Amino acid sequence: MQDQKTAPPVTDPGFKLPGQTQQTTPQDPLPKTAPDTANQPVEIAPGGATNPSAAPLRDTSGRDLAIGGAVFLVLLVIYFFVRNAYVHHLVVRRVAPSSAGSAGWLMFVGLAFLSFAAVLAIINAAKYLTLAITGPLVVIGVVALIAALFIGRR
Repeated sequence: MQDQKTAPPVTDPGFKLPGQTQQTTPQDPLPKTAPDTANQPVEIAPGGATNPSAAPLRDTSGRDLAIGGAVFLVLLVIYFFVRNAYVHHLVVRRVAPSSAGSAGWLMFVGLAFLSFAAVLAIINAAKYLTLAITGPLVVIGVVALIAALFIGRR
């Protein structure tokens, strides 16, 4: 007979069923404390968790701001010439030169505010097309244009 103490221990029983394992330790010794998405970039939606269908916000690049600023300056130059033409038109219609000048500057300011709101909306609508930013610009622009029309009638 063989001595039981000298025989090597059997570590592999040979055939195993798929559900049976010999290991008593779990595969992952540390518990998961962070979700699988913890290392992925974060998207910020305008509505947060309340508006998941909204498009994510994008940051406005310096290039976009420079192009928007250049377009705005070109519009201001154009509006200056429009202002001069409007003042000349009012003076020809026998409006006092001081009233015509005031109406011209109010028209310039109104067009400038409206175009500034439009340029901001084109640069990044998700960020700048809000009531807090666009609302005052549009209101001031419309009020200035209405005032220019009323002052130009005197």
